[in-house]
Amino acid sequence: MNTTDARRVLETALICAPQPLSVRELGVLFDMEVSPDTLKSLLADLQLEWTGRGVELVQVASGWRFQSRPEMRPYLDRLHPEKPPRYTRATLETLAIIAYRQPVTRGDMEDIRGVTINSLLLKQLEDRGWVEVIGHRETVGRPALFATTRQFLDDLGIASLDQLPPLEGSEVQESALDRLDFEALSTSLLPEADEPALVSLNDAVPPESETATETNEPPTGTP
Repeated sequence: MNTTDARRVLETALICAPQPLSVRELGVLFDMEVSPDTLKSLLADLQLEWTGRGVELVQVASGWRFQSRPEMRPYLDRLHPEKPPRYTRATLETLAIIAYRQPVTRGDMEDIRGVTINSLLLKQLEDRGWVEVIGHRETVGRPALFATTRQFLDDLGIASLDQLPPLEGSEVQESALDRLDFEALSTSLLPEADEPALVSLNDAVPPESETATETNEPPTGTP
């Protein structure tokens, strides 16, 4: 098979795939006779071929996929004009803390935010597939350690945590959400955003006002 045909096979598979495909999965298309380095080179060529079009080939945490470019969003939104529901700052700030300070315990999050975090809030993030328990801290009570998942990176459209926008300071503070430029990643975490994102973190988490409430009691968790 020549290079042109191989690119056509990759292009077809990626366009038809319902989820990102890893290099190993793409190798199955060629009975594993094409090396990973060759596949990566072919994928890079495909990226260049699609430059300037409304759709782009990107690498995310789970593999490679085609997606619409951010500048196409206003037009695509006309097909689905319903705006996504808005969510409380508590949910989004908690997600930001986990993303930047992982692995963290519920007590760590409460210390940073200065309020008690409702357990249903964390369950919402777990159910959505953005957060998971990866272990337990060896301290009194062995509290669970939370971290983000590959699904979280996929939904942001990035391949690794290194691609998260940098924070100005060394600590994630209560106002951390205000300093995150998630618009640059084709999605928005800000609850006051007017436009639904191409791949929005707001799309699937139930509004916290319906399922969980946050209290102003002093933090109770033990880091």
